[in-house]
Amino acid sequence: MRVLVVDDDVRAAETVRRVLASEGWSVVVATDGAEGLWRATEEQFDVVVLDIMLPKLNGFRVVQEMRERQVWTPVLMLSAKDGEYDQAEALDYGADDYLVKPFSVVVLKAHLRAVIRRGGRERPAILRAGSLTLDPAERKVARGDTPVTLTPREYALLEFLIRNKETVVSKRLILESIWDENYEGDENIVEVYIRYLRKRIDDPFGVRSIETVRGAGYRLCEV
Repeated sequence: MRVLVVDDDVRAAETVRRVLASEGWSVVVATDGAEGLWRATEEQFDVVVLDIMLPKLNGFRVVQEMRERQVWTPVLMLSAKDGEYDQAEALDYGADDYLVKPFSVVVLKAHLRAVIRRGGRERPAILRAGSLTLDPAERKVARGDTPVTLTPREYALLEFLIRNKETVVSKRLILESIWDENYEGDENIVEVYIRYLRKRIDDPFGVRSIETVRGAGYRLCEV
């Protein structure tokens, strides 16, 4: 396995390098965000271990730039902060996992094995369906150049649909994903929110991107 470690703490980076090298991994170390981004986009790695607080470019910017350049190498983000907002931001920008410093060698290796098993699937920084865009990091939606304002529930529904674009998703799957897997209310609440969403992202623009597939569910199309 070939690993890129991006950390300006030279001692910490060397510790990680030594531990992984002892397991037979090939390790490359970068000590600032600019070098880390260059190596991550110009060289081939199985996984990137990326600190958040870096000189020149912080870790959030590095992983965002990687995804925007279509580089899907798995990224394990490191931080001395354990706040939930930092973790959420890291994942929104395109990281695959998050580990709080200090951590044990055993835990680090387990996290790395896990992200490598999941592989480098595509996770774009900006989600698109035709002229519709959704930015998970900024929680912004637009149709072309026109911003679209959504309620939190409408936003969650659109994000689910756009991540599953061109795929028919059932009411039950939407309820389990957006409401709660134990939701026992009326399934027609999905129809209500689909109607709300169409009024926001389709009707003002004269398009019909959300299709109703009778007896099966809904599909978001590229228009």
